[in-house]
Amino acid sequence: MKLKLKLSLPTKIFIGLVIGIIVGLIFGPKAKVIEPIGTIFLRLITLVVVPLVFVSLLLGTAGVGDIKRVGRMGLKTLGYFIFTTILAITVGLLLANLVKPGSGLSQDVQARIQKTTVDQSSIDLQKLQKPSTLDILIEIIPTNPVKAFTEGNMLQIIFLALIFGTVFTMIPKNKAEPILTFLDGLNEAIIKIVHIAMKLAPYGVLALIASVTGKFGVSVLFTLFKYAATVIGGLLLYAIVWNSLAVASLGKMNPFAFFRGVREALLIAFSTSSSSATLPVAIDCLDRLGISRQYSSFVMPLGATINMDGTALYQGVSAVFIAQIYGIPIGIDGQLMIVMMATLASIGAAGVPSAGIITLVMVLKQIGVPLEGLALILGVERFLDMCRTMVNVTGNLACSVVIQRWEK
Repeated sequence: MKLKLKLSLPTKIFIGLVIGIIVGLIFGPKAKVIEPIGTIFLRLITLVVVPLVFVSLLLGTAGVGDIKRVGRMGLKTLGYFIFTTILAITVGLLLANLVKPGSGLSQDVQARIQKTTVDQSSIDLQKLQKPSTLDILIEIIPTNPVKAFTEGNMLQIIFLALIFGTVFTMIPKNKAEPILTFLDGLNEAIIKIVHIAMKLAPYGVLALIASVTGKFGVSVLFTLFKYAATVIGGLLLYAIVWNSLAVASLGKMNPFAFFRGVREALLIAFSTSSSSATLPVAIDCLDRLGISRQYSSFVMPLGATINMDGTALYQGVSAVFIAQIYGIPIGIDGQLMIVMMATLASIGAAGVPSAGIITLVMVLKQIGVPLEGLALILGVERFLDMCRTMVNVTGNLACSVVIQRWEK
């Protein structure tokens, strides 16, 4: 009898990572010959950035329903999500600046990285001359929506999605419904493209990490492990400390009972890397904890779309890490921009696997850090995706507990 061994996607990606390291160490710079495979994978991911952000954020905003009907519960939920997202990314930035996961490279390796960046993307380096924060805030409002989409101006696209999503809650339902149904179908198609792209992930990771290892040697890999440890440490610190505090002080529930009651949902979140796929299990866990469907059925779907605490923390650490690798200093203004962009980008992230890497593209583009740096982190991206999804879902579950307490 033949036994068929079916490997999970994370296992395949890990195997691709290991093989890529071996190939890079054996063949050195010659490993660059397979880099186009990784480039194709990156382009497939980048392909859906604009439509995914616009459609998912518009649907998420419209899904709130009539603002007057939702009333204070909607405002409290949105306020809680925004606060925790900003808190999470602040924790990530503090850890990244304290640990400095991208430091420690020799000057020779850093010089080669910078030279590669200049050769591949001089436009990105020119973007380091950023306008003032006030100019950026003014530029958020587009004068030409079509131009915003063609140029991929993420702040303007997010603004348009929020405006249209809000307006759809104000017009008659019979007129809004056909458009929202179409956009929902389009959103499903976009998510399917992400799934197709992720099937190439093991090969893309192999090619990218082999090329990086061949160019820069083992020193880059040691830095990568330091980066992964920083992200995971930050996620654990934030998830356990903050959510325990929120559940105990704001929700008046024993944190041990909370985590014990939702452990099934957290395991599903970790294994699927999808907040959306975890929804049925999460709501069932909240039922057993005594959280009314009146609150859980509102908070959890909304949170799956706009609450991405773990993703925000990951983006903060990743942006600073890649900037450190390339020797690009990020001052206070730059870090405030990361907070703003990661918060807005997290709101637009779909509850599907690897959406975080797509929103990270937005953050890197906005602060002028070369997108080629993504090749340095894709090797551990899938595992970090599993970890941060679990943190995202934990935040949604904790919010349900808090909202019920506040409303009662």
